[in-house]
Amino acid sequence: MENYLMDEPSLDQRLAQRLKALRAERGWSLDDLAKRSTVSRATLSRLENAEVSGTATVLGKLCAAYGLPLSRLLRMVEAGFAPVIRPQDQPVWTDPETGFVRRSLSPPAQGLAGEVLECHLPPNTDLAYDAPPRPGLEHHVLMQEGALTLTLEGKPHRLAPGDCLRYQLFGASRFMTPPDQGARYLLFLV
Repeated sequence: MENYLMDEPSLDQRLAQRLKALRAERGWSLDDLAKRSTVSRATLSRLENAEVSGTATVLGKLCAAYGLPLSRLLRMVEAGFAPVIRPQDQPVWTDPETGFVRRSLSPPAQGLAGEVLECHLPPNTDLAYDAPPRPGLEHHVLMQEGALTLTLEGKPHRLAPGDCLRYQLFGASRFMTPPDQGARYLLFLV
């Protein structure tokens, strides 16, 4: 009997499969999801067929439609729970549109509510989300380096290294870095 090695599906392929499954679980058509998320039907189809990589903005809109945080969606397509996660095993996702990098330091797991993300935004980045993935989700943003203006429901908060912004998110949010510097911060979700 010959043993064939099968290539593992890429993160984009696993994400495409999960997005298709989430839509099917709810009995939504592509048109239904397009209306709920404000993402075009064509983009949704291309995402579900792994023809394109999802951007933070598009995935954020889909997560809002599904009522789950982006990190939870990405966790659904990553490996199982481990109590200790070594740096080389921490999942990293990069937004192909903005260069935003998100490292899941403590990926979510069943039975555990909190998670920690390390985020890097390049200089001159403007990343907006229309709605939270789940209304009332608790966030703690701890600035490590650079500068960040985080606007929550229309109110801007200018953050510098060492600052910690705590909030529950019920509406729109926007992450902006100045033209001359990026931002590195830890994001705690509870």
